[in-house]
Amino acid sequence: MKILYYDCFAGISGDMNLAAMIDLGVDAEFLRSELGKLDLNSEFELEITKDSRRGIHGTRVEVHLRGEGHAHEHDHTHGQHKNSHHHEHTHHHHGKEDLKNSCAHTHKPHRNFTDIKSIIMKSGLDERVKETSLNIFRKVAEAEAKVHAKPVDEVHFHEVGATDSIVDIVGAAICYHNLGVEGVWARSVELGSGVVHCVHGVMPVPAPATSEILHNIPISVGGTTHEATTPTGAAIIASLTDRFIDSPVMKIQRTGYGIGHRSETRLPNVLRAYLAVVEQECSGKSEARLLQCNIDDMTGEMLGEAMDIFMEHGAMDAYFTPILMKKNRPGTLVSLLCGMDKEEYFKDLIFRHTTTLGIKSLSVDKTALERSFERIEIPLGEVTLKHTHLNGVVIRSKPEFEDCKEIARRNGIPISDVYDAIHKHGK
Repeated sequence: MKILYYDCFAGISGDMNLAAMIDLGVDAEFLRSELGKLDLNSEFELEITKDSRRGIHGTRVEVHLRGEGHAHEHDHTHGQHKNSHHHEHTHHHHGKEDLKNSCAHTHKPHRNFTDIKSIIMKSGLDERVKETSLNIFRKVAEAEAKVHAKPVDEVHFHEVGATDSIVDIVGAAICYHNLGVEGVWARSVELGSGVVHCVHGVMPVPAPATSEILHNIPISVGGTTHEATTPTGAAIIASLTDRFIDSPVMKIQRTGYGIGHRSETRLPNVLRAYLAVVEQECSGKSEARLLQCNIDDMTGEMLGEAMDIFMEHGAMDAYFTPILMKKNRPGTLVSLLCGMDKEEYFKDLIFRHTTTLGIKSLSVDKTALERSFERIEIPLGEVTLKHTHLNGVVIRSKPEFEDCKEIARRNGIPISDVYDAIHKHGK
């Protein structure tokens, strides 16, 4: 299985992630072209250069914001935990995401989550990229809303609404899907230490939103004396990663280094990422948790919305079964399958989005066939084929439905015509 492995030994930020993905092989012009579909070109310019930290050479990305009122103004105080010395820095720069998320931004507009959803959904981006982008944004939005005790759509996010954060997050989704990996693994995430000065006063590292996002995810602290992981970086890791493991057994195919904007740090300000191959058992067996509850007081519309939320947040599967409950009441058995390490996260999600008072949790073995993906070119456009393997042999292939739907809409033809074109291509 081909995977992307994040080695966050010195943390992760949005711009460091973009830089690491380009260093791994994502074409910079392709990224620029896809970001252009957001219709925000008048607001930013992407600068991609080579740089190094402590002799480690890699790629550096900066999002330069255009126009007046787009300068970032930061006042960071980074506490040194092992002594009383403090460093105070005032930064006036453009697009330096690894220094920005916990602090105030002066640029406009301060879009809210609803504004961002509209920008992404109206864009010409691939449907899978849209979905992944919104999943990442949602994690930051929900964390900020909880920290500030406000509903998600009522919070105006200085960070999430900023143009450079939109570029970082949507760019992360574009790169992830472009790499064509079958899974994402990561090591425990270094958060750093100290404090930062921002609009709300002195804040501890990690920022409150970062802590919220990384619930139930392995972390390390104190490896360096600054904010090593930002809310945007935390949301990218939390949304994309399937498995956290510090010592994976894998065959590395390529290594990429995303260079950050700090130079004087205890650890080199670098995000390392690998493209690698990992061996799987032929059976594809893994442990999972099956969460279930019985519902008799929610409408079909409400249950449908809950189902959408479960899947958007990364459930392996979710489904409803009609049942007959006590007092002969018709009801619904809600079932959700998730990884062992995500059990508490999805329990919380079920309690918040359904009326249940209790959840059953069962340990199950999940056996899955191996999968691989291939991009093909047909006269109507590019399509991703999903291949299913049994004992190393492809036993079936099918095109991704969202690709076919997008091509059909773009060309104004029935979706069956797209399937016919794919079938003819394979002959």
